[in-house]
Amino acid sequence: MTSTLRNIAIDCTNAYDLARFWSEVTGHPLHPEDVPGEDETEVMLPEGPLLHFNEVPEPKRDKNRIHLCLRPDTTCAQEVERLRALGATLVADRRTPEGRGWVVLADPEGNEFCVLRADAEREALA
Repeated sequence: MTSTLRNIAIDCTNAYDLARFWSEVTGHPLHPEDVPGEDETEVMLPEGPLLHFNEVPEPKRDKNRIHLCLRPDTTCAQEVERLRALGATLVADRRTPEGRGWVVLADPEGNEFCVLRADAEREALA
C-alpha cells in the first residue's frame, strides 16, 4: 500500500490573499470556488499536488522545516526581481560568484522559499 501526495498545506493568517500571491508566482489560478474571506483556498497547479492555504490563529515564528523551491523559465535574477515586485522579501542570497547557488525569499507572511537557477543557467555551467 502507498499514499498519494494530494496537496502541500501552508498555514497562514489570510488564506485568500496568500493564495493570490502564490497564484501570481506560479501563473496558475485559484480554485474556482475560492473567494475573499475563505479560511481555506487552493492554487490549482497543472501537475502534482495542489498548494493548499489554511488559516491558523498563530503567526509564523521560526524557519520553515519544509519549503518550496522554484525553477524559473527566465534567469534566477529576473525571477527574484519579479517575485520581489509581487511582495516577496529577500532572506538570503546563496549565489556564488561563478553563478551557482540559489536565493532564499519569503512570501508576504514570512514563509521561506527558494529560487533556483534556471535550466539554461545550469547547462551553461555544466
